[in-house]
Amino acid sequence: MSSLMSFSSSSSPSRPRTWRYSVFTSFHGPDVRKTFLSHLRKQFNTNGISIDVSNKLNATIVSNDFEDMVGIEAHLEKMQSLLHLDDEDGVMLVGICGPAGIGKTTIARALYSRLSSTFQLSCFMENLRESCNSGGLDEYAFKQSWAPYGFENLAERATELCSNLPLGLRVMGSMLRGKKEDDWESMLQRLEKSSISKIDALLRVGFDSLHESDQTIFLLIAVFFNYEDDGHVKTMLADSGLDVRLGLKTLAYKSLIHLSTKGEIVMHKLLKQVGIQAIQRQEPRKRQILIDTDNILDALENDFGNRSLMGISFDISTIKDSMDISPRALKRMRNLRFLWIYNSRWDTNVRVHVPEDMDFPPRLKLLHWEEYPGKCLPHTLRPENLVKLYLEEIKLKHLWKGTQPLGNLKKLNLNSSYNLEELPDLGNATNLEILDVCKCQSLVEIHSSVGNLHKLEKLKMNYCGKLQVVPSLFNLASLQSVSIAGCYQLRKFPDISATITELKIVDTMLEELTASIRLGSRLEDLYIVGSVIPNEYFLTHPHVARLMLERSGADIERLPDCIKDLHCLEDLFIIGCPKLVSLPELPRSLTRLVVWNCESLETLVPFPSDSQIFILFFPNCFKLGPEARRVIIQQRSCHQFLPGRDIPAEFTHRAIGKSLTITSNACGGFKMCVIFSPKSEMGDAIDIDLMCRISINGCPKENCIVSLLGGVRSEHLAIFYSEILREYDEVEQYSEMLFEFSSSTQEIEIIECGVQILVEETSSEQVLDNDNGSLADESFELDASRVKIIDDLHGSLEFDASRVDTDDALLDASSTSQQQKPGIASLDNAK
Repeated sequence: MSSLMSFSSSSSPSRPRTWRYSVFTSFHGPDVRKTFLSHLRKQFNTNGISIDVSNKLNATIVSNDFEDMVGIEAHLEKMQSLLHLDDEDGVMLVGICGPAGIGKTTIARALYSRLSSTFQLSCFMENLRESCNSGGLDEYAFKQSWAPYGFENLAERATELCSNLPLGLRVMGSMLRGKKEDDWESMLQRLEKSSISKIDALLRVGFDSLHESDQTIFLLIAVFFNYEDDGHVKTMLADSGLDVRLGLKTLAYKSLIHLSTKGEIVMHKLLKQVGIQAIQRQEPRKRQILIDTDNILDALENDFGNRSLMGISFDISTIKDSMDISPRALKRMRNLRFLWIYNSRWDTNVRVHVPEDMDFPPRLKLLHWEEYPGKCLPHTLRPENLVKLYLEEIKLKHLWKGTQPLGNLKKLNLNSSYNLEELPDLGNATNLEILDVCKCQSLVEIHSSVGNLHKLEKLKMNYCGKLQVVPSLFNLASLQSVSIAGCYQLRKFPDISATITELKIVDTMLEELTASIRLGSRLEDLYIVGSVIPNEYFLTHPHVARLMLERSGADIERLPDCIKDLHCLEDLFIIGCPKLVSLPELPRSLTRLVVWNCESLETLVPFPSDSQIFILFFPNCFKLGPEARRVIIQQRSCHQFLPGRDIPAEFTHRAIGKSLTITSNACGGFKMCVIFSPKSEMGDAIDIDLMCRISINGCPKENCIVSLLGGVRSEHLAIFYSEILREYDEVEQYSEMLFEFSSSTQEIEIIECGVQILVEETSSEQVLDNDNGSLADESFELDASRVKIIDDLHGSLEFDASRVDTDDALLDASSTSQQQKPGIASLDNAK
């Protein structure tokens, strides 16, 4: 397709000024027929038309040498007749279609040359696709949306080398920023001649161009510190001889890392692989980081470790046979700071044997050792430099005797240490921020020193089945999160500081919430856990299953009325309370309510008219009464999920199967409803993402995704809300709208779907009754090129059943990018 855009104004002094826009757009490629308007909008924005028209228009000079072209005049006359140039109030859009090379752009150029002088402002835009593709590179390389004179072809070559991948464009643009044309040419020739894939070559060049110190920081992040807090990384690398502050700024400037909104350092997985390959290319005896099994065995069994070694990352599941660590192996590595030993396959076979008198290196800052095989930690361990101590699923009964110098320790994780009987005195751990003792089944008491850790932010104790005593936490001003779900033998609910924002408790502890929590609380997230937890969890943690049987019969039947006094509460999760019958009035601040596996629940109090709630999920709550179902389903601007086999009556457009077509003149929001059923008994660990692709007049407009909880045991209905029809000006009267539904899992079958069109009329919402749809039942493939999140709900429903093997029961998944709260996202065209 070819393009011409012109702007004209009426010169008549007797009427208001009227602007007319005649637009011909020049595209190349098979995709433009489906996304024509998106390309057009993007090019307008790219060229700054909506911001400063005068800077961009009238800047294009097109040759007038078209008169001698055979046959051109007939085409121009045809195009002029289509433009309706006499219609001063109209807006005209005309496309020229045809195979490549037949003269589409030539016709557009000729027409522009003939007509541009009659318009006040004009602009000819050619090769939109190249312009759009190189736009990302141009932003990074030149800090503007177009390449300067002389760099146009270089920018196109660079974009092609990046395969249009955002990561490649970012790295390439950052690497070439400020370079001269000769430097661009040298770099591009080097990449074009590379024998490996272009994107791999580009990323490797980005690494190779770094200073040696920055390369070391890059490798340490790739192996040990990806997704770690920025401050934590700086602490870990302090006194390492590296200029950490400048190194991190350099890596970020070159787009080799970026800082997330949570303050975490993030490195793309392709760049992480570049780091792994760089280590493997180094001479073994000169490596500062060991990651290959053979090299690690050589160092630990045969004392061949070098003094410059900074870190070891060792997957013990890769050992073919057992190994014995030499007593002096680690002591020789005097510069070793980071020791990470893990089991990626969760293999229970013990393959590593440690001597009781094994020496640890003196400068160790990170000790992460899953399934540590010794009966006690060696007395040679000097913890004064430790920043993070992670000993998951160890067999130790005690860590150490007496007090230890722990002034640098910030994170202590003893998760699933089933034999641990007591915590040591942590009084010297004055900088401790996170303490995790979840699933320490033999632990009876939390040491009183924990009550004086004034920098403690998170205390996790879930499913400590024998835990009876927790000290007062009332004076801990930094404390934000406390987790004591599954601690059924706890004698007394601990006094907790009113500063906490997240609390996870056993349902029977609700009545013991202190006055400080009820009246002055900053609590934002409350998780209430009963006795029904996922079957998968029983299989992997039989001791928890026994614990559940021991406390059966103690489940609550209702929530205390004081819960409405939690005026900052936003998220309420009620999980596995089989005797819960009703829900009382809830705080007006609530935005998300998830009630899962509460089979006896029948009633709930209606929400106030000004409620901000937008998530109402009730999976496997099979006894919900008619009034409760009405309250849930009719909540405005909300996403709902509950048992059901019938489309609600207000969804006047409905169809059997996966898709629905309607004709409507709506210009407001709408609700979609899907009925689905599990094909067989469905595991709790299976994620359910329902997807809907929406097209208007044959043009894809939006892809919506709603993330639901797994483990449903019968038909359920999901309802989600969108305002797409408010966002598209081109929605015409009686537009044809196609809704196509699909699922991320083969474990469910979509049975029926429905749509309710909403139109705002003064302060109310009115349903339009234009029906009626055609039925189709075709699956679709999500177009990942149109990704835009409209509601960021991927956060922390920390019951992620797919991770129960590696995290803290159903409540303590770590806050990584893999977690998701149930919610809705939108995948959208560029607008």
